[in-house]
Amino acid sequence: MQYIGLSDITLKTADGMALSFKEKIELAKLLDKLNVSAVELAPIQNRKIDSLLVKSIGMAVKNSAVAVPVSQDMESIDITWAALKVAKKPRLQLKAPMSPTQMEYFWHKKPDKMLETIREMISRCRALCADVELIADDACRGEREFVYQAVRTAIEAGATAVTLCDAAGLMFPEEFSAFLADVKANVPGVENVRLGVQCSDALSMAGACAMAAIRTGAAEIKTVACAGDVTQIGDIAAILQSRGDSFGFGTNVRTSELKRITSQVEWLCHGTRSQLNPYDGGASTVSDAAGMALSVHDDLTAVNKAVEKLGYVLSDDDCAKVYAAFQALAAKKESVSARELDALVASVALQVPPTYQLDKYVINCGNAITASAHIKLFKGDQVLEGISLGDGPIDAAFLSIEQVIGHHYELDDFQIQSVTEGREALGETVVRLRSGGKLYSGRGSSTDIVGASILAYLSALNKIVYEEAEA
Repeated sequence: MQYIGLSDITLKTADGMALSFKEKIELAKLLDKLNVSAVELAPIQNRKIDSLLVKSIGMAVKNSAVAVPVSQDMESIDITWAALKVAKKPRLQLKAPMSPTQMEYFWHKKPDKMLETIREMISRCRALCADVELIADDACRGEREFVYQAVRTAIEAGATAVTLCDAAGLMFPEEFSAFLADVKANVPGVENVRLGVQCSDALSMAGACAMAAIRTGAAEIKTVACAGDVTQIGDIAAILQSRGDSFGFGTNVRTSELKRITSQVEWLCHGTRSQLNPYDGGASTVSDAAGMALSVHDDLTAVNKAVEKLGYVLSDDDCAKVYAAFQALAAKKESVSARELDALVASVALQVPPTYQLDKYVINCGNAITASAHIKLFKGDQVLEGISLGDGPIDAAFLSIEQVIGHHYELDDFQIQSVTEGREALGETVVRLRSGGKLYSGRGSSTDIVGASILAYLSALNKIVYEEAEA
C-alpha cells in the first residue's frame, strides 16, 4: 500500500487570523499530533519575531516535517535555515510562479531568468538542507513547456520534492489528472522525487481533484485543518480511509483523532475574542507535566535548556544568575518544577531600573457590578492614570495599565500561588508578557492578590521598556 502524505498549510495561510505567538505553537503541536507529513509555515518577514517562531515550532514538532519557504534572494535562504535547522525534519521551500503574469508582476522576471533563479536558489537550499521542495505556483495556467523546464531545472539542481498548484481551481478532476500525466511524461527524473499537489476549492472539487492526482502518481497533498480554499484535511482523509484500499492508497494521519483535533484547530483559528481582553486566547499555565523536573545534580546546560523550553531567551549573564538561584533552591528540596523555575527567572533575570512605578490603585468589583480599576503610576516625575472596566478585578487592572502605557502586550501566562498560610497569607503572582516574540516575566508579592498581580505586570513591563530603549 502506498501512503499519501497530507501536508498542512493552515499556519502558512493564518495571517488573517487573530492567532497569538503561543497559539501558533499550540496549533503546530496539534497538527504534529495528527501526524501530518509536514507543518508548513509562512516565510520569515520580521527577522527577529518570525525567526523565533520558526525555532520554537521547530523544537516543538516531533514527528512531522517543518517546512518554511524562502523569499526571492539568497540572504533569505541563510536567514530561514538559521531558524529552521533546529527542527527534527526541516524542509526548505521555493515558491516560484509558473504563469507569465505572476512572473512579471511578482518576480519581475522573464522565463529564462526565472529558470536561472530556480536553479541558483534550489542549489543553495540543497547545499544546506536534505529536503528541498519546489512549489510551482499557478502551474495549471503556465505555458506547459515552461512548466516542464522549471520542474526539470529544480530536479537537476537538487530538489527532492515538486508541488504543482492549481491556484485558479478551474480544472475538473480528469483535466487535472491529465495535466499531471503530461508533466510526468515530459520531465525525466520526476519519478525520483516526491510529487505533490495543491488544489483550489473554487468549484468545490478540491477533494475530487486531489484523489485524481493521487491516482496519477501524487504522493503528497497540501491541506488545511480549518476552513480554507484548498483541500480540507478532513475530506481527503475520509476519502482515503473509505476508498483508499480499493486503489492501494492509505494515509498515516490519525483519523481516529481527526475530528477532535480539527475542532480544536477550528476553535483556535476562528474563536471569538473580546477586543478589550488582555488575555488574547486565554491565560495559560506552565505545565509541570512537560517533562521538566530538575534536581541539584543538573548542570548549567540542563537548566538553560529547561529555561529555553519555557520560552525564554536569556543573556549569558542572566543564565548564570538563574542557575545560581536554582542551585540555592535545589539544595533545599528534592526537585525543582517548571513553575518554580519560571518564578526564578521572573525574580532574578533581567533586573532593570523601573520605568513605571505603582502609586495607588482602586478596584471595584462584585457579583452585581462590572469590575473597574483606577490605577495611578509614576513615570519619572509624571503621574499617569488609567480607568478601565474589565471581566474581573485583575482583567480591569491590566486593562488600566494598558490604557496608561498606550500599548497592548500579549499575556502569555499568569500564575497565582500562596506563599504563606493564614488570614493574612502572602500571595505571589508571576506574569509573562510577550513582546516581539520574546518572553519577559515579572513577579509580585502582596497580601492583596490584585496588588501582587499589578506589581508582577509592572515588573515584566519595565523589562520590556528597558530593553526596547537599549535596542
